Amino acid sequence: MKLDEAKKQIKDLRQKLEYYANKYYDEDAPEITDYEYDMMMNKLKALEKEFPELITKESLTQKVGGHVREGFKEVTHVIPLQSLQDVFSFEELQEFDTRIKNKAEEENEELNYVVETKIDGLSVALEYKDGILVKGATRGNGLVGENITENLRTIKSIPTVLTEKINIIVRGEVFIGTKEFEKMNEEQEVLEKPLFANARNAAARFTKTIRLGNNSFKAIKYLYI
Repeated sequence: MKLDEAKKQIKDLRQKLEYYANKYYDEDAPEITDYEYDMMMNKLKALEKEFPELITKESLTQKVGGHVREGFKEVTHVIPLQSLQDVFSFEELQEFDTRIKNKAEEENEELNYVVETKIDGLSVALEYKDGILVKGATRGNGLVGENITENLRTIKSIPTVLTEKINIIVRGEVFIGTKEFEKMNEEQEVLEKPLFANARNAAARFTKTIRLGNNSFKAIKYLYI
């Protein structure tokens, strides 16, 4: 492929990914499946790998999708809150393993893996001072997120006071269980309202609602972290 054709394809992919990322992260209203988005992202990554001179800091391969909504105060993360890297083949998994083993060897560290099921929800950072919850923020773009402290206080599984008076930032996912999600959509259907596309976006929509109405309060009871 020639450079001019690569530029054209990369520009087109970046525009589409920005649009779909905005729908997914900011509006919580996805228009394509995660798989379709990931395949598009992989194509962009492959082109940028082949033509590294075309990589820019604005590309979604170099940053996290998402922005701070109007109505929320900005929160700058002490440590960037990045997204997990996806792999779609055994070759990519082997490359990851080799890279981590080499790094461990360089640092003279023992390497152990912990494997667990990924919970797909809204990434948040909870800040505790002297054991008291003082701030809760979304991931946003990884560097700056949204202050949603008061909304997070409505989630019963999030403790507002810890058993020890410590200063700590806890990161996790706000999510809705499968059964709870199905129940929510059943209620939406009875009320003749649009069904939620998936549990992740339903959780994100309610957690990031600026003014919680009756329906939002009803759904909050399904949220966990």
